[in-house]
Amino acid sequence: MPSQFPDSKITYPSPIRAPSPVPVDDAVLPYEVDALDLRGRLTRLGPTLDDILTKHDYPTPVGKLLGEAIVLTTLLGSSLKFDGRFILQTQSDGPVSFLIVDFKAPDRLRAYARFDAGRLKDGQDSGSLLGKGHLAMTIDQGPDMSRYQGLVALDGGSLEDAAHEYFLRSEQIPTRVRIAVGEEWRGGDGPRHRWRAGGMLMQFLPKAPERARQADLHPGDAPQGTVAHTVAEDDAWVEGQSLIATVEDVELIDPDLSGERLLYRLFHERGVRVFKPLALKAQCSCSREAVASMLKSFEPKDRAEMVKDGKVEVTCEFCSSVYQFTPQEAGAE
Repeated sequence: MPSQFPDSKITYPSPIRAPSPVPVDDAVLPYEVDALDLRGRLTRLGPTLDDILTKHDYPTPVGKLLGEAIVLTTLLGSSLKFDGRFILQTQSDGPVSFLIVDFKAPDRLRAYARFDAGRLKDGQDSGSLLGKGHLAMTIDQGPDMSRYQGLVALDGGSLEDAAHEYFLRSEQIPTRVRIAVGEEWRGGDGPRHRWRAGGMLMQFLPKAPERARQADLHPGDAPQGTVAHTVAEDDAWVEGQSLIATVEDVELIDPDLSGERLLYRLFHERGVRVFKPLALKAQCSCSREAVASMLKSFEPKDRAEMVKDGKVEVTCEFCSSVYQFTPQEAGAE
């Protein structure tokens, strides 16, 4: 099955230089380790993430989980080579029953989470917050093109686990993902609390496809005693996995460590090439015109029931913008 996340090999020359010491937030940094046939992307999120999460004043565990979903969406959606959308969505039976992240290529992010505050408890990790359900990843190429959607089960694991399972079953590309989200507290003037996040995606893409073979899926209901078929992993991929496993959460979110320096720490012995970073921003696609059009799609009696205190008020779940209409404007006479 061909990959739905094309990441065509870049072959133009890149000058050899020292890694930049200047951290860049709200950007995706593509990279390549040619000696190991590795390619991937590194993202660091600061003000953009903070803007999305603080609009709703989420409890800390919910904000952290939604931040992880935003990082994962950024790593996957930034591979789109067309002006489309990548949408990550979960529906599950955990305290966070629904979350959605919408990435509009090339750079726009918005996100929202629905949760039951009464079921939140101290010490819950992302797996227990999500519970059991499914994760859907949708690529929307526009009104004249068909959509592609991949599904993976959520069974008490993290979003990292779900991403690994998706690539193993659907894309069949050896892939590793690292995600970290944290809160930054600072003294002095100005904002004292800010959200930060970082993530790294690494894929093994050798020229010979047989080198990318992975272990077979579990045999399921095979007769008892059936020996699972094993496939030896390529040495280059083994080395790549061991390197990304050394990345610590604090390195991914450190505001004083540039993405280039982090990649150099990992791959300097093999040689790493970085490419032009892709800037990101928090921007909702809602508008008064879009909301008015949405209201027209409702039945007249439903619009009439929306009138409260002589007006119709609609709040965008993504950005919390409030749009007010008179009953006449909403067609609710």
